[in-house]
Amino acid sequence: MILRSFMDGFLLGLGAAVPLGAINILVMSTALHRYSAAVAIGAGAIVSDLTYLTLILFGFLHFIDHPVLIDVVTTVGALFMAYFAWTIWKSRNMPIHAVLTQKASLWRHFLKGYFLTITNPYSLIFWFSVSTYIATRELHAVATVAGLLLATSLWVTLMPLLIHKTKHLISQRMATLFSGFSTLILLFFAVGMLWSLIVGQY
Repeated sequence: MILRSFMDGFLLGLGAAVPLGAINILVMSTALHRYSAAVAIGAGAIVSDLTYLTLILFGFLHFIDHPVLIDVVTTVGALFMAYFAWTIWKSRNMPIHAVLTQKASLWRHFLKGYFLTITNPYSLIFWFSVSTYIATRELHAVATVAGLLLATSLWVTLMPLLIHKTKHLISQRMATLFSGFSTLILLFFAVGMLWSLIVGQY
């Protein structure tokens, strides 16, 4: 049962980490310039997920169905996403092969990942689904979470490493275009969240 729970958790972790989303876009854009910063963003996202999962498992989020709270979380999340889209756009012409003389602290990048994830209502919905899945399948909670953590940790360390190590194959023009694409994707997510808020569909 423990091994099955671990494998289920591992697959759930991949399902959560691999799809193209706001965090992955931010991690990939950052990895072109600084690997450790990209990992810090991913670590922040993982800790945010753990925060939600812990609160759910201990029953502290029973009030999350309150529509006002969901509206606030959605609005803040959309604003965060739009802000990060702007920061990527602002630095779109930064040379990817240049050595950065002024580096933002890893703690700041960690907080980026944490707050971008914690203010995303879809993250909360996902973790509610995971907690229900664990309960209905009668899985070993600790083993499931361990498998999930391993999968997400591998993803946020290996994916940016691959991008960072192969950036010499990427031209400056391609990097600039990717930054523009990343900006559009993040803005798409931000507008989508605000639109869902307006029409009342989450």
